[in-house]
Amino acid sequence: MSISSDFLENVFSDPHAAGESPLRPRPQVELCRRGEIRAEKFLDAATEVFAEKGYQHARLSEIVARAGGSLATLYRIFGDKEGLASAILERRLDMHTHLLRDLNLTELPPEQALRRVAIRMAQVMARTDSQVVYRIVIGEGQSFPALRDWFFDQAVASIRSTLADYFEQQVAAGRMQLASPKAAAAQFYMSLFGDQIVRLAAGSNQLPDVDTLEAQALAAVELFLQGALPR
Repeated sequence: MSISSDFLENVFSDPHAAGESPLRPRPQVELCRRGEIRAEKFLDAATEVFAEKGYQHARLSEIVARAGGSLATLYRIFGDKEGLASAILERRLDMHTHLLRDLNLTELPPEQALRRVAIRMAQVMARTDSQVVYRIVIGEGQSFPALRDWFFDQAVASIRSTLADYFEQQVAAGRMQLASPKAAAAQFYMSLFGDQIVRLAAGSNQLPDVDTLEAQALAAVELFLQGALPR
């Protein structure tokens, strides 16, 4: 996926603001319920086209043909193709940031908690928009470091922090043996889908289906638990 220089210049608001998303805001337009539904359809169609053809080769006419509506409506809601890409990233990054928020891991034993985490992450990884996000923030990270750094410092960090807190609780309770819960959280995170993330960043669009991703993630959980559970 190749990103234009104009996109890289416009996609950021304040790249140095701590914790603030560097994504370009959408145009300020009032949308009725029907307009909100149309906007979501545009985003879904754009995600498919960007994943299939890359940002540079995606055509707005094809996005409109898949989503319905008109080109004028797309421009009014998102501004242009760059605005569409920014809105896709914002939707996916927000999901990634809050990925583990409602899993209620605290009261669960490690075997159950980590399997629950693996399944949730597999379900999100299987989404088409994962291809778009990982290709941009990792595959082209040198081209726009503000977005790359925000993704790791906010989205990825939130997942690792949740895992590290859980690991610390389990170590304190004697249910896990880990020299460093924080390091273990990073290792566990990458063990689940590190291979898939590298492939996406390299431009592959052959993402396995959700069942395959779940099986791979659960296998990684079992391997991790063999080294983390008390003996």
